[in-house]
Amino acid sequence: MKNEIYVHFHPDERPFVDRASEWIERAAFGHEVKVTDFLDPRQADIVASLVNRRADVGLRFVGGYEGAERRRAIIAPDYRDLESEPEGIALIEVTGGTQGHLELDHGDYLGALLGLGIKRDRIGDLHVHEDSCHCLVVSEIADYINIHLRQVHRVHVLTDILPLHQLRPAVSAMEEMNLSVASLRLDGIASDVHRISRTKIVDPIRAGRCRVNWKVEEDPSTPLKEGDVVSMQGLGRFKVLVVEGITKKGRVRVKIGKFI
Repeated sequence: MKNEIYVHFHPDERPFVDRASEWIERAAFGHEVKVTDFLDPRQADIVASLVNRRADVGLRFVGGYEGAERRRAIIAPDYRDLESEPEGIALIEVTGGTQGHLELDHGDYLGALLGLGIKRDRIGDLHVHEDSCHCLVVSEIADYINIHLRQVHRVHVLTDILPLHQLRPAVSAMEEMNLSVASLRLDGIASDVHRISRTKIVDPIRAGRCRVNWKVEEDPSTPLKEGDVVSMQGLGRFKVLVVEGITKKGRVRVKIGKFI
């Protein structure tokens, strides 16, 4: 039975599939309510696909705001009212003190949180602003962060726990690129976006260091489509915004958004 489920997922995803299956089994047969840590979109897709196989288990995703990328899953017997289950998400505001002139980015804030010994899956979306960062975390660690987070990169910071409704979402900055490519192959577009030769971009893809829509993709020839999000370890992320059509020379015009 488990092997039948495994065929739908990448081998690297099997440990998570096992964990998610156990959560669902406990909801179905143990009448337990499970609120997971924060899941990335691929993990959320896996949970949803497994829950959809059962009629006796309900599922709700919560991320602290509409449109969250990282979300917690609430998995429970189908007779439970999932809307009334607590989300367990807290909002921490981090503000740079007198050294606010040093511009901090997403990686700086995430690194500071991880430096406190906090695991990545305990942290949701981070919204970076010019003078602060709004961090969504599981509520159990909010007080710990509020007491111990006093430095981000080389900047001394102050923290406060705010009500969720005071969240200020940040819009991801994108550098738009207009490309003319021979095809929509992953390796071709990725090499143009990252300005790396096609032969050099193939190796990290085949080594499992590339994800398309948060799923590991090891085939360089995989065709991309509008809306696909591609992340390469060490190189960053980009999104296929628009496939604009074919040129007179038979090449494909593509608009790409590179996250900066």
